[in-house]
Amino acid sequence: MHALPAAPVPAPRRQLFVGTSLACAAGATLYGGMLALFLRFRHASLAVPQSEWKPAGVTVPEVATNTMLISFLAALVFAQWAVYAARRGIRSHTGMALGLVALVGVAVVNSQAFVYGQMHLAVAGGTYQMMFYTLTGTFLALMIIGLVFTAVTAFRFLGGRTEDREIVAAHAMYWYFLGAVYTALWFVVYVTK
Repeated sequence: MHALPAAPVPAPRRQLFVGTSLACAAGATLYGGMLALFLRFRHASLAVPQSEWKPAGVTVPEVATNTMLISFLAALVFAQWAVYAARRGIRSHTGMALGLVALVGVAVVNSQAFVYGQMHLAVAGGTYQMMFYTLTGTFLALMIIGLVFTAVTAFRFLGGRTEDREIVAAHAMYWYFLGAVYTALWFVVYVTK
């Protein structure tokens, strides 16, 4: 009597990666809607003769906002480096890349705080101020989630779960999402004003 061959190994389940991609899609929808409202309010304000959208005397510190944009380029390279090193099982490089992602993330949060300090806007000062703080505050919340995600990824991977490479790939995808969100924020709020 012949025995049947063993069943093939089931494909790995990718719940974390799929969940992160759904969260990124939901976040992109949320942020796209918020940017659309910002543009709609700006268009309605500029349609009224002799009205200003942005309060007079308020200047955007462009060096800080442009530095944040360039910083995301570095964060994305580091996040992809972490994926590359994790797939090859190089824990030291994965840890260094995740640490650099966290460092750049903290620098971006610090730069946004600098922008707040330089603009001197009251939260309840008008529609521009409300929309400005709503958009940038939501971005800061997403950044804090990204920093927590980086810490969890580092603890899980460096703590010995080196076979769990999916979390490193999901982490990189989330940082790509953050880069896209900031690029849209930078162009709509900081460049076109």
